[in-house]
Amino acid sequence: MIGRLRGILLSKQPPRLLIEVGGIGYELEAPMSTIYDLPATGKEVILLTHYAVKEDSVALYGFMHESERALFRSLQKVSGIGAKIALAVLSGVSTDHFARLVQTGDVVALTKIPGIGKKTAERIVVELRDRVDGLASSPGTRVNGAEMPLDAAGEATVALQQLGYKPAEVTRLVQKVAADGDSAEAIIRKALRAVLGG
Repeated sequence: MIGRLRGILLSKQPPRLLIEVGGIGYELEAPMSTIYDLPATGKEVILLTHYAVKEDSVALYGFMHESERALFRSLQKVSGIGAKIALAVLSGVSTDHFARLVQTGDVVALTKIPGIGKKTAERIVVELRDRVDGLASSPGTRVNGAEMPLDAAGEATVALQQLGYKPAEVTRLVQKVAADGDSAEAIIRKALRAVLGG
């Protein structure tokens, strides 16, 4: 098991990262919540990791916070949720906010996360309610800090593309909903409301 990596960030092309550790380049996938906090390429980075082995593939996932990794692992224990949807959840909502949605049983809000339908949202509430207690009160251990790499509109654009929206659609949406002073999270929320009609 690979549980942690410390090395030089060679490239970041959301959701993929390449980190060199002792002359070996490790390819990882990471949620936008982690990618926002990465240092510039060429700098040292420390990430917690989840190593996944399937019949036909091996994958490595990286996280800045233990709470993110814990939620990523918990989500995949819910029937119908794989790594791709788990990454989308972490990219679209903070662990703290997600925990509150589960604890309050807000199925409607959960279905607004790409990849989560009503039945899956109901399973999440039932199966994860007792597991998210720690996430709501604690932001998790931060492994290392860094400057945000993009402005708010740029971050929102990258995040929406990672969630599966087409680049042209994302550009149009961000230009339409972004206002001066908006955070990336605010732009993403407004764009998703525009798409989902919420």
